[in-house]
Amino acid sequence: MTKQTASAYLLEPHGSIPNNQRLPLLVYRQVFRHKDDLVSQFKEAFAQHNWHGSWVNGVFDYHHYHSKAHEVLGVTAGSAVIILGGPGGRETEVQAGDMLVLPAGTGHCLKSSSSGFKVVGAYPAGQQNYDICTEDDNPEEKRKNILQVSLPTQDPVFGAEGPLVRHWHDKS
Repeated sequence: MTKQTASAYLLEPHGSIPNNQRLPLLVYRQVFRHKDDLVSQFKEAFAQHNWHGSWVNGVFDYHHYHSKAHEVLGVTAGSAVIILGGPGGRETEVQAGDMLVLPAGTGHCLKSSSSGFKVVGAYPAGQQNYDICTEDDNPEEKRKNILQVSLPTQDPVFGAEGPLVRHWHDKS
């Protein structure tokens, strides 16, 4: 692991994608110094810092969000452009070793990717029963869920002293 900072972006609601009005999206670049076996490195770090329900796959190519859980995505292979915040939102390029932490309500959608693009995803303890919401869901109803999602106690990779704790716990 490298000493880490994260870029923070507070996303406004966009159409029927509510985004999160309190907590910023966090973008981490090159989390691990060694690029071998990023799947294991991300999974182990997430589990160690109380982020569970991990899975390995890609990112859906339609705009969606989770109203009952925060989500972390650690890029383990390839590169991609992910649209954050809903249609017309922030386009963010990610590559193997990068990580995104999406507060509940944050729209995300795969725009394009290299062959073999993969991420490890996980959720704070107790939030593994996440929902998948789309533009067809009622954003007002989902905002109520978003406001009730508890803050994780630790950054998914850097623990109690990580960027998530600094950015999110000051905003609560």
